[in-house]
Amino acid sequence: MRRKINRVWLYYNDNEVSKKIAEETEELLRKYHFAIVDEDYDLAIAIGGDGSFLRMLKHTNFKTDTYYVGINAGTLGFLQEIKPDEIELLIARINNNDFKKEELSIQESIITTKKGVDKFLSLNEVVVRDKKLNVTYFNVLVDDILLETFAGDGILVSTSIGSTAYNLSFNGSIVYSDLHTLQITPIAPLFNKAYKSLVNSVIVPENKVIKVIPVNAKNQFIIYYDGTVKSYTNVTSIVTKISRKKISCLRMNNYSYSTIINEKFLK
Repeated sequence: MRRKINRVWLYYNDNEVSKKIAEETEELLRKYHFAIVDEDYDLAIAIGGDGSFLRMLKHTNFKTDTYYVGINAGTLGFLQEIKPDEIELLIARINNNDFKKEELSIQESIITTKKGVDKFLSLNEVVVRDKKLNVTYFNVLVDDILLETFAGDGILVSTSIGSTAYNLSFNGSIVYSDLHTLQITPIAPLFNKAYKSLVNSVIVPENKVIKVIPVNAKNQFIIYYDGTVKSYTNVTSIVTKISRKKISCLRMNNYSYSTIINEKFLK
């Protein structure tokens, strides 16, 4: 059977550990007669921590016609499935087409201000907070129907794969990565006689559109997505949804999301 993957691109951190692993990976890839290239690749490999994987996706503009995989040279490495001592096993299995593919959802967001529109893609989440970290006030709508009028420190909307990232810091739920959902998680919500905001996260299906509309006059916000931070003024709406675009992650045949959760968080 013809090998599915022949051309490989390596993306790695500028530190000694990642460079050393990249050199070892390149040597093993050449041993199995893979071509190491900078463009037109079948497989992109991120070497480092989860930040490396996210930067790789941005660099490639979330290509849909390639496979992605991560080798963990960092700490937690939730997105980086492969351990350094598993690299040759990974490459041997790729050589024999002995792997499986998992499609991950991409989040598509549109920030509208009085001056224009900004669009971006993210894998993990979008976070909206006041620029000076004051209390924020939003109307949160799902498919243009009011879910709540929120008061608190901010709103986080995560994908399923992003549910194990920043979302967990605010007691959001863990969602299996093969469920293509969005999760609205409140950040320090107010719940008193004056304001009643939802204090738990809300998980919505992939076909829903979430809209966050500022209701206070001082609308200067910091919007964070996948490690990027931007400031906006005069924001009229933040719209986020699951994109039609999905990325393909290469997984070992024994990959299990339950095992990953257990190993990363409980052991």
